[in-house]
Amino acid sequence: MAAGFSLKDHLFNADTVGRLGGHFEDAGVFEASPFVTDVLADMGPLELKARINLIAAVLARYLPDDFSTAAQAILAALPPPLDPTLQDDDFGHFIYAPLGVYVENHGLEEHCELGLDVLEHVTQRFSMEYSIRAFLNRWQDATLERMQDWVRHDHYHVRRLVSEGTRPKPPWGQAIGVVPAQSLPLLDSLHADPTRFVTRSVANHLNDISKKDPSTVIARLANWQDAGQQHSKELGWMRKHALRGLIKAGDPAAMAHLGYRPDLPVDLSHFSITPGTLARGDSAEIKLTLQVDDDAPLIVDYVVDFVKANGQTAPKVFKMKVLEAKAGQPVTLRKKHVFKDNATTFTLYPGAHALHVQVNGRVIATLPFTLT
Repeated sequence: MAAGFSLKDHLFNADTVGRLGGHFEDAGVFEASPFVTDVLADMGPLELKARINLIAAVLARYLPDDFSTAAQAILAALPPPLDPTLQDDDFGHFIYAPLGVYVENHGLEEHCELGLDVLEHVTQRFSMEYSIRAFLNRWQDATLERMQDWVRHDHYHVRRLVSEGTRPKPPWGQAIGVVPAQSLPLLDSLHADPTRFVTRSVANHLNDISKKDPSTVIARLANWQDAGQQHSKELGWMRKHALRGLIKAGDPAAMAHLGYRPDLPVDLSHFSITPGTLARGDSAEIKLTLQVDDDAPLIVDYVVDFVKANGQTAPKVFKMKVLEAKAGQPVTLRKKHVFKDNATTFTLYPGAHALHVQVNGRVIATLPFTLT
C-alpha cells in the first residue's frame, strides 16, 4: 500500500459523497450539492465508521420524515444492482453503507418488514451484513423467516447476506443471539451455491463455529459430502477453508476429515534453524528432512513458541508445505523466516524460544533458539 494512503479518504470523499447525492438528485428526491456540502463540512476529522454514521445522519435531514416515504425514495435512487453473473469479489462500494445505517436508525423499531425489504435491495449494491445484525437482534424470528426465502434469491449478494449476516463472529460485526442450531439449516441450503462469494462466506461461518464447537462443523461437512449437492472440487475447497483454524491448531478430527493421518509415523532425519541465535529483525533458515513408510498426504507446519512480555511463551503456527509424500523417498523442506521487529500486530521479546515441527497436526520434534 502506498505511503500516506488513507482508506477512509479513499472510500469517503467529495467524489463518492457526490455520487451518492447524485443518485438522489437523479431520482428527484433532493438536490445533491447542499447535501454534499453538509457532509463534507463535518467529515474531515472523522474515522471510517464515524463517516458512515455522519452520512446516514445527514441523509435523515434530507429524506422525508416518514420512513415509508423515505424507503421508497432510497429504492428509487439506487443504482443498478451489481452484476449478478459474476462469481466473486464484486463487493460494490462503501458509499452505500450509510443507507443501511439509516434503515437501522429509522426503520428498526416500527418498520421491520419494510426495513428488511430495503436491505434486500441495498445489499445488491453493497453488503448489508452489518445492518442486518441489528434486525436479527430486534426481530430475530421475522428476520430468520425472511432469510429462509433469501437462500433461494436470484441475486447471490442476497444469498450471501444470509450466511454472512448470521456469522457468529464476523470482523467488526455486533454480537447477535443467533445460535448454530438456527443458522446451520440456512447453510444447508447455501453450501451448494454456484458462486464462490457465497461458499466462502459459508466456509467462514463454519470456521467461526469451529472455535467453540468443532465436532458440529466436522459432522456438517461430512453430511454435505454424503449429500453430493456441491461440486466435489468446490466442496473440497470449502472443507479446507472451514477447518483452517482447526488445522492450524492441529485438531486430529479435522485432520482425519481431510484425509491426513494424525498418527502417521514420520522419520525426521534432519531438523535445524540457522543461526541458532539471532537478533530481532534478522532472518533464519528452517530446514528439515523427513520420510514416511507409506504414501501419504502431509501438512507440514512449524510452530514458534514466542516469548511474551511477561516472560511466558505462546505458540504461533506457520505454514511450511502441503504435499503428497511417497514411501521411502526423503523430502527436504526449507523456509526463510523473518523475525520482523516493530510489527504493528506482533511484538518480539528477547529470550529463549522454541521451534517445533508439526506434521498432520502432531509435533514430532523441537529445537531451542535464542532471540536477542
